[in-house]
Amino acid sequence: MKLTKNEQKKQKDALKQFQRYLPTLQLKKQQLQLVIREAEAELVKLKEEREKAISGLDSWIAVYGENALFSPEKSIINLLKVKEIRKSYQNVAGVSVPVFESLVFEEIRYDLWEYPLWVDGALKALRDMAKYDALILTQEEKISLLEKEMRTTSQRVNLFEKVKIPEAKENIRVIGIYLQDQQTAAVVRGKISKKKLVKAG
Repeated sequence: MKLTKNEQKKQKDALKQFQRYLPTLQLKKQQLQLVIREAEAELVKLKEEREKAISGLDSWIAVYGENALFSPEKSIINLLKVKEIRKSYQNVAGVSVPVFESLVFEEIRYDLWEYPLWVDGALKALRDMAKYDALILTQEEKISLLEKEMRTTSQRVNLFEKVKIPEAKENIRVIGIYLQDQQTAAVVRGKISKKKLVKAG
């Protein structure tokens, strides 16, 4: 660092910039904290709903479990395959996060004569379960992206608060002292020169 007026101006400009940028970062950090809390609460709610849905399946799971008619290749699980999870993206506190849109299943045809009547209901229930799984996965991805941004923002806030702003203030102080000393020394030299001139004259 140079101990000059130009450097002092540069440090003052940098300090102004840091002090202007810091409140924006702090606000973003608060927004992210709030959004993460809301997203986590939504995730808990989804998991609870999924558990309720699972407990509602007990009756046909018992029927299915007792039914020895199905060979492994005719398992009901083979009648349901997820083709894709459709998601859109939205900007939340400056982060692009996924939003669940829909679940697309492969079209699997099966012979109605080979399966009991309750299979249709079971497949609908399994589709609902798959939808809950997709919603939970999407929500977990959203939280993960928000937490990553939160870590980055917190690091920047800390950098500005604990390093950049104190560093710039200290640099300005050191340069100020040096320039003041230089000015005082110049005045002293000027007075000494004047006395010498007076004596010589």
